[in-house]
Amino acid sequence: MALSLEEFVHSLDLRTLPRVLEVQSGIYFEGSIYEMFGNECCLSTGEVIKITGLKIKKIIAEICEHIEGCESLQPFELPMNFPGLFKIVADKTPYLTMEEITRTIHIGSSRLGHPCFYHQKDLKLENLTIKQGEQIMLNSIEEISGEIMVNCGVVRSHQNHSFTLPLSQEGEFYECEDEHIYTLKEIVEWKIPKNRTRTVKLTGFSNKWDLTNPFPKGFYGALILKPVYEIQGVMKFRKDIVRILPSLDVEVKDITDSYDANWFLQLLSTQDLYEMTSKEFPIVAEVIEAPQGNQLPRSILKPGKTIVIHKKYQASRILASEIRSNFPKRHFLIPTSYKGKFKRRPREFPTAYDLEIAKSEKEPLHVVATKAFHPPHDELSCVSVGDQFLVHHSETTEVLCEGIKKVVNVLACEKILKKSYEATLLPLYMEGGFVEVIHDKKQYQISELCAQFCLPFNVKVSVRDLSIEEDILAATPGLRLEEAITDSYLLISGFANPRECWEIPVSRLNMTVQLVNSFSRDTGSFLVRTLVEEITEEQYYMMRRYESSFSHPPPRPPKHPSVEETKLTPFTFPEDRAVGLPKSPKSLHVDISKKLHSNQAGLDSKAPGGCQSDLANLEKERSKSGATQLAATNVPREISKSKKHQK
Repeated sequence: MALSLEEFVHSLDLRTLPRVLEVQSGIYFEGSIYEMFGNECCLSTGEVIKITGLKIKKIIAEICEHIEGCESLQPFELPMNFPGLFKIVADKTPYLTMEEITRTIHIGSSRLGHPCFYHQKDLKLENLTIKQGEQIMLNSIEEISGEIMVNCGVVRSHQNHSFTLPLSQEGEFYECEDEHIYTLKEIVEWKIPKNRTRTVKLTGFSNKWDLTNPFPKGFYGALILKPVYEIQGVMKFRKDIVRILPSLDVEVKDITDSYDANWFLQLLSTQDLYEMTSKEFPIVAEVIEAPQGNQLPRSILKPGKTIVIHKKYQASRILASEIRSNFPKRHFLIPTSYKGKFKRRPREFPTAYDLEIAKSEKEPLHVVATKAFHPPHDELSCVSVGDQFLVHHSETTEVLCEGIKKVVNVLACEKILKKSYEATLLPLYMEGGFVEVIHDKKQYQISELCAQFCLPFNVKVSVRDLSIEEDILAATPGLRLEEAITDSYLLISGFANPRECWEIPVSRLNMTVQLVNSFSRDTGSFLVRTLVEEITEEQYYMMRRYESSFSHPPPRPPKHPSVEETKLTPFTFPEDRAVGLPKSPKSLHVDISKKLHSNQAGLDSKAPGGCQSDLANLEKERSKSGATQLAATNVPREISKSKKHQK
């Protein structure tokens, strides 16, 4: 039965792709195909096309609330690179079967591909009963004993319970409320149901937008996103991918079951290649569509080039951001094989709680206060600009709050005086400001930094990587190494030189290839070239959110004590963090001072120069953005003294 192209798109189940269509009633000028504005705009009767994908070409946005002082706004096109951040509004229209959900919603291995639903009534399964309103996460789709099933899960008492639902499962399934914040790109790729619109709320912006803002001034509200699709496919005797708008006035017939799809080119995307089994590699492929703006040599990936895809694997990278006072900052993914060297740079800590997180067993944390603090209780210590401290451990202490004894969490430190030390208690809720004093002048490889220190960590490239032609890290004023991530890569090489290989990221480098044959030549050992990859602001925030979602966030800093509160802190520190640590800061100083003597021969007369140098460098950066100058600090001649200085 012939359908219009729009009717075909509406009924298309993306899980059944590819599909082969024959044009029953076409339109054309001269020749069988005609391109205008990047899309095929006419097809001849009898033309056969293999549909390989359905992509969103553009988004039409419509503000769905009245704005005072504004006339009724017409729907407008929202640029696909618009840097807005959005919160999804749950769809109130129910899905009546699991088959409808899988046909409409993206479910996949990506972290965004696990939508959550709840059922209007109790759902009784063979070994489990899903309660009314209980959140059901859809994890994947697979064939079990000849039947397509959806792998699902519910979480009860921090335990995950897995089960499967058939596509024929009926009921009233509603979307769960989603508290996450998404970019427009994420919504387009994962969160717009096919044949439905998506209501979202604009909450902010990921970075600056230099073009005209399509929204009214100060608008942060609800809008409806309506996708405009394009069909992607291949023709019988063409090597490139054709793109067709569903609004093209042609009628088509699905002839997939009666046509040999092998007549068409077998085109695969980067993601398709990664989903192949490891046993299928290595393979030879011809590049059909090359990625734009990639950092690989131009001779490796360009249309018509024959390449070898050796294998797929997971590799680690260090996510780093440029340290600078103005925006936008640059962001990088640094391979652990990077051969440049780094020197440490001072970190900044906005609160005493950040000092507690940053302290380590390897060396004492030495900081300078950049902001004064006057505590509301006599039991706690005052802080002046320029005061220097050695940070030790957290503990609790009692304070009098309007005649009532209260317990607060504090940070036990030692204030460094000219010839002695003073025990100091800083409340963790203290909103001060501290800058680290660096005494370590050693140069580190990035693998050494990750092994010896906890991230995040501030560094500067001291020796560039001489093995690469242009080291983009060498020109940065400083780098904040934020966290280690794991990502998916393909190892490729040119066909003529299969031993020189390059890593390409699956999720950030889009290319299309045609498989040629398997690769049977013995290449011996590989020379793998890894590049420092500069990523966009959007990719950076996606990675930060994804990686942090795997670990529980740290507890909030304790609140300022008040009379009404019976317990002033929303958390308590685990007891094991204080195991073996004496409670008295004075007694703790004895061990610390010994460590200072043994590890770095004390902070002798060289310390003032290093301290002043670190602070001076920091001041240069701050002065650019009009930051307040640090007051001059009196740096002690010695930090490690004998016990008599404690008395």
